[in-house]
Parts: sequence; structure tokens; C-alpha cells
Amino acid sequence: MTMAAAAGRHSVSATHTSAGSHTSSAVVVAGLRKSYGTVAAVRGVSFTVRHGEILALVGPNGAGKTTTLEILEGFRSRDAGRVVVLGADPGDPACGRALRERIGLVLQDAAVEPYLTVRETIARNAGYYPAPRDVGEVICLVGLAGNERRKVRNLSGGQKRRLDLALGLIGNPSLLFLDEPTTGFDPNARRAAWQLVRDLRGAGTTIVLTTHYMDEAQALADRVAVISGGQIVAEGSPGAIGGREAAQARIRFALPEGFTAAGLPVSAVPGDGLVTVETAEPTETLHQLTGWALARGIVLERLTVDRPSLEDVYLRLTGHGTPAARVERRAR
Repeated sequence: MTMAAAAGRHSVSATHTSAGSHTSSAVVVAGLRKSYGTVAAVRGVSFTVRHGEILALVGPNGAGKTTTLEILEGFRSRDAGRVVVLGADPGDPACGRALRERIGLVLQDAAVEPYLTVRETIARNAGYYPAPRDVGEVICLVGLAGNERRKVRNLSGGQKRRLDLALGLIGNPSLLFLDEPTTGFDPNARRAAWQLVRDLRGAGTTIVLTTHYMDEAQALADRVAVISGGQIVAEGSPGAIGGREAAQARIRFALPEGFTAAGLPVSAVPGDGLVTVETAEPTETLHQLTGWALARGIVLERLTVDRPSLEDVYLRLTGHGTPAARVERRAR
């Protein structure tokens, strides 16, 4: 895909209005289906994204999320189902230009001209839109200040990813699609990118995010939708999805020398050098354990208390992928 073609897919002013701009949902997906030959890659996917929220769409490689996003972005046709993006059908050619002017994309592998500078690349894309953001402002926002005159071919992987983000923002989108936006970022760059995403959401931008980093979904998303085998298998807030808020707490610590798990005052399972206690009453259980330890003059080293993480829930829900997922990867 050429940069000119990619730029046509980037966003324009958030001040534009449409038939759906006053509804509560920026994106509506209902019964979405897509097959590659005889294999159903997306099988009845349904979800909504409210205006001004961040939805994280997570799932294994090939689970159907890339195909779903491509349909929302207007790059791929659907076999069945209803899709409304900012009040328009992305599959309707008559809506194509107006819709492309209102969405921004940060793709995993956007093509850019290697011999252009950072500023030239962003400025060229800005020219595709009637009301772009200021080029210098965007360069600063994505952390490329000082690199304006560097050619794209001389950028590091993380810097190229920042450039991709700049190209998604230059049109001031109402709706922003972020496909694995922090791949290749060091920890500091990731945190800076997270803050930028939060700031965009605070300014009213709706964001659909795909990521393999569960801490990223936890930190950014208002809601998470887990897709596996072409279907949404769970949806909810990061803290509640998959029953996280009702799950038993886990207390873990190193077993004191000379003691066994059977000798503890509560039921515990040893493993990986630690013992694990699962309980619905962590305060009471901790009281029992610490009282037992204090009475014997011992310390419960490496003591932690938590509940199943978003990653734990994700792994439980998705398993190891499906044959359909592998076919979708080949078909893409």
C-alpha cells in the first residue's frame, strides 16, 4: 500500500458531523460474518463502541480481530451483518471519502517513503485533509521533536512507530484505530504513548485499540472485548471481564524452612518455590496466616495478595487458538 493510499485512510477534523454523530455509539457491529473459502474466520461478532471511549479488542494472532478491524475501516468487505462507523456503512462506496476524512489509522505496517524526512512525511499527509493538526504540534506530541530532518530510513524501529502514530493523528480524527501501537517501544516510550492516548480520549476522540499487551489494555481501555476463534468470548471493563471482580483472591508466599504446606492453618498448594492460598475472604485468611507466623517467630517471605490478572483471564478465555485462525492468517 502506498503512502498516498494510506493517507487517504487517515482522519480529518473532529468537528465534522454525520447522521450518527448524536447517537451514543461511534461504532456498532452486529452479527458480523466473514469467511475465507469454506472457513468462517469471523462468526457473528457483535459489539459497540461509545463516543469518547477506548475499546481494546484483544485476541490471539489470527483470532479474527484484524479482519474485523479491516471491515470497520472499509478495507475489506463483509459477508453478513451490520456495521455502522460514525453513522456510515464503511462497506458503502458512497460513504467512503466522507468516512475516511473522519477516522485515523495507526497500522502495523504502514508504508512510508524512506527518503523523505519526518517533517516531509507528516506534512505531505496533512495535505490530504481540509483541517489537519499543526505538523510541528504532532511531531512534539509523538516524541519526535529533534528528528524533523531525519530521513525515515534512518529512524529506529520505535521512532518509525512514533511516525506511524503521527500519521494517524495529523487529520485530527473523531475515531482512531490503533493496531498494536506500542510495538517496539521501550518502557518510557510506552508510558508516554499511553498518556497521549488518554489525552486524546480526554479531548473526545473515540479509540479502538488492538494490543497483545494486557497491561496496556488494563491501563487504557474503558472496555475490553476478547475475540477467539472468530467470536467475542467476553466483554466488559478490565476489572470485571471474565468474572475478575468476583474471583477468589490469591495469597502467595515462600514456605518457611522446616514447614510444609500441610502444617499451615489454611489450605495451600505448593509450587514454583511458593505456596498459593485461594480465598474469598483475604482479610480473614491473612489474619490467620500472619497470626500463625507471628506465634512461631517466623516471616512469610515474598508475601503477595492479588486476584487473577487480565492476562490470566485472557489466557483462560482464548486457549491456544483454532484451525480457523491459522487459515485467516494465510488468507490475509
